[in-house]
Amino acid sequence: MSQKKRVAILFGGKSAEHEISLISAMNIIAAINRTQYEPVLIGIDKTGRWILQNETRFMANPADPRKVQLTDAAEQLSVIPGDTGPQLYNLHTGKTLEAIDVIFPIVHGPLGEDGSLQGLLRLLNLAFVGPDVLGSAICMDKDVAKRLMNEAGIPNARFRSFRKEDDAEIHSEKIAADLGLPLFVKPANMGSSVGISKVESAADLQDAVDEAFRFDTKIIIEEFIKGREIECAVMGNENPEASVPGEVIPHSGFYSYEAKYVDESAAGLEAPAKNLSEEQVRQIQALAIRAYRTLECEGLSRVDFFLKADGKLYLNEINTLPGFTKISMFPGLWGQSGIPYRELIDRLLRLAMERQKVRGGLDTQSPTSG
Repeated sequence: MSQKKRVAILFGGKSAEHEISLISAMNIIAAINRTQYEPVLIGIDKTGRWILQNETRFMANPADPRKVQLTDAAEQLSVIPGDTGPQLYNLHTGKTLEAIDVIFPIVHGPLGEDGSLQGLLRLLNLAFVGPDVLGSAICMDKDVAKRLMNEAGIPNARFRSFRKEDDAEIHSEKIAADLGLPLFVKPANMGSSVGISKVESAADLQDAVDEAFRFDTKIIIEEFIKGREIECAVMGNENPEASVPGEVIPHSGFYSYEAKYVDESAAGLEAPAKNLSEEQVRQIQALAIRAYRTLECEGLSRVDFFLKADGKLYLNEINTLPGFTKISMFPGLWGQSGIPYRELIDRLLRLAMERQKVRGGLDTQSPTSG
């Protein structure tokens, strides 16, 4: 039997999505195939420290997404790059960890899926699950992503972007007249509906702007598109494949953070989505893969759409490290597509290692060296 691959499952982080990352990690740890992989648990606390975790006691209040938290903060790690590969150094014991074969970073939000962590892992020459630096950064920044979608002719909602220093230029009545009401105000770089507001009147726009600026220095104000919320999971490197589409059915308002992760009764999730023709399914899958490639995604992503009553399809956003909780759509869609949770994790790890192997074959020598 071949030696097990050591998989570092990296979770937590400094963003507002810290708690959801812990829940996602818990599910991955429980499902990973122990005959093929040896998991190494590394939690990132809210100060940014990397901490080696004990699997039997690394999380407090795991059943409550509002109260879940890391425990056992004694064994802090230091990452040391080197010519022979990176070392994870245990500051508590004074020893280095055994070599890691691949990283599964399930760190949501800024500093987790915006290219920052991916850049560090590239510098360390480690295989990791999910898109690379560029794709992660593009998809996290809704302003940049939408500009690239417009350049590629991928339909999406009309929008305006503003930086913090442009706050005085946000004229509520003009924007409402331009984009219509209701509209959405969002931090440009944030996920899981954090900081997002649905605005019904121009008088309420400034409060929503202030809320979005709490989480980012750049925001977007986006027109409301009335339609079904359709999601499609995509997986792969050079030849990505798309899952069956699913549908999110919010019971009130929009698909908020609470509905995604905390209150299972706040939204219905249908996988596969009902009342879609074969042609619509093909169109959704094709556009999902096209957007995935346009925005430089690899490994995995969840592609979110709005489907209007007239049949027009609009891309909402791409999530490059979607949740892996028990009510998350990404693993659910692949389950409905014939790939159960454990196999899904295995495929994602293999995709990460295959990409690393391809990178290892690239020439890094100067043309003048000999």
